[in-house]
Amino acid sequence: MSDYAKQLNHHYADDHLAARLREALIAEGLNPEQLTLDNIAAIDQLHVGGRKASRELADQAEFLPGQQVLDLGCGTGGASRLLVAEYGVQVVGVDITQAFVQVAEWLTSATGLTPRCHFLQADALNLPLPDQHFDAVWCQHTLMNLPDLHRALQEIHRVLKPGGKLLLHEILRGENNEPLAYPVPWSDEGNNSHLHSPDALTSALQQAGFRLHSHQDISEQAIHWREKHTEREARGQTGILTPQLIFGPRFLKMGKNLHLNLAQHKIRLIEGIYMASS
Repeated sequence: MSDYAKQLNHHYADDHLAARLREALIAEGLNPEQLTLDNIAAIDQLHVGGRKASRELADQAEFLPGQQVLDLGCGTGGASRLLVAEYGVQVVGVDITQAFVQVAEWLTSATGLTPRCHFLQADALNLPLPDQHFDAVWCQHTLMNLPDLHRALQEIHRVLKPGGKLLLHEILRGENNEPLAYPVPWSDEGNNSHLHSPDALTSALQQAGFRLHSHQDISEQAIHWREKHTEREARGQTGILTPQLIFGPRFLKMGKNLHLNLAQHKIRLIEGIYMASS
């Protein structure tokens, strides 16, 4: 395992994650082996905007039933399950964090979606997947943890069919170049944070063989969304099932810093669709 893989496994999850989530689900009166997507929405959409952001991007993708989608950096599998259940696609979820993959497999089985959705632990920079296999690659809050953007985009292009779509929902570097406030959800101290400017991302996409289909900056929506959640967390108005189960008590500080970095324009949030060249 590479050094950066070890860092991400250490940052995101521990060996007790699945047991902790099971205990919380039971405390909520739920059966950990029979769940709905609504039951687990608070712990399986670990990105700015939650399920609403995922649906807004997926609605633009114009998926066809049965299409093959790669969820790159799938985490606990929330987006994978949503795409399968609501858009009728087949999904392979890949994440470098072993504990996340284990939880993704369990929650997918518990929601009855295993036949159309499976997961593997792998490095996004060296995907053990065939060339030109996928109709779309879903990449949500993933590039910011990858130390080699160009290599990552080359791998994405390789596994996409000609004309396939790259669907991005990503945090980028903002126009304010002051140091970020840490910790944030993707990094405790900045050692595994690899943010790129919008221009750098655009250039890298072009070099990798992608052309722009659609793109928009959704930072203002992200600020309002995170502000609302930060206020609720500060007042203790959250239930048992929250991202704190995954990140621990540090998540409160992560959430506050995420909002601060957005408000001070140190980071930006974008969503976009890019087409792979033939």
